Amino acid sequence: MVSAKAAKAQLRKYALTFDGAEEAHPWGENVTKVRGKVFVFFGVDDDKSEWLMGVKLTRSLLYARSLPIVEAMGYGLGKSGWCSVKRPKGAIDMALMKDWIAESYEAVGPKRKVGAKRQGHMTGAR
Repeated sequence: MVSAKAAKAQLRKYALTFDGAEEAHPWGENVTKVRGKVFVFFGVDDDKSEWLMGVKLTRSLLYARSLPIVEAMGYGLGKSGWCSVKRPKGAIDMALMKDWIAESYEAVGPKRKVGAKRQGHMTGAR
């Protein structure tokens, strides 16, 4: 089983494959942005946090929030579709996490290029 720290590292690397994606470190945490807007929150690099990532979901929102590892993100962000994803007790479904990162990029990223880029990511995600 992959540790949460290793899973975060893989997911951070994946998030950087999107057009215009760049990593930043506000508040001492890791985020991935596109055009200055965060599309994934990864938190800190450790195996201690129960938090895996935070993403903005549109299509998958109701399904995601039905899972015990997902809750509305704090600071009022949950009202606009942002979700906190906790580390599961068992294995991390990396394909699902990648799908959610792609969906978050689509929700936050540049509207003209997103569709084509997302399709390319979805083909290999699962």
